[in-house]
Amino acid sequence: MKFVTVRDFRAKSAQLWKNLRAENRMVVTSNGKPIALLTPLSEETLDTTLSSLRTAKAIAAVHAMQMRSLMKGNDRLSLDQINEEIAAHRRERGKRNARSH
Repeated sequence: MKFVTVRDFRAKSAQLWKNLRAENRMVVTSNGKPIALLTPLSEETLDTTLSSLRTAKAIAAVHAMQMRSLMKGNDRLSLDQINEEIAAHRRERGKRNARSH
C-alpha cells in the first residue's frame, strides 16, 4: 500500500489519481499520521464498498466499547449488578422524560 503526504497529494494529485487503480489503495498522511484512505470506486462497486466500510467501522466501534468495558472491570460484574445498572438507567431515563413533558 502506498503512503502519500498531504503535500504530495496537493502537488501531484493528477498523477496520484491516475495511479490509484494500479496501487489499489493509498493512505494520505499528515505529519506522518494516516488521515485518509483512497480506494478506487466505480458505480458498480460504490454500494458494496460503502457497506463494507460501515460494517468495518461498526465492528471497530464494538471492539473499542468492549475494551473500555474490560478496562473498567465490567467483566467482573455479576448478573444482579448488571440488572441493577439497567434498572437504574431506566429509572433515570424515566425521570428525564417526565421532566421534558
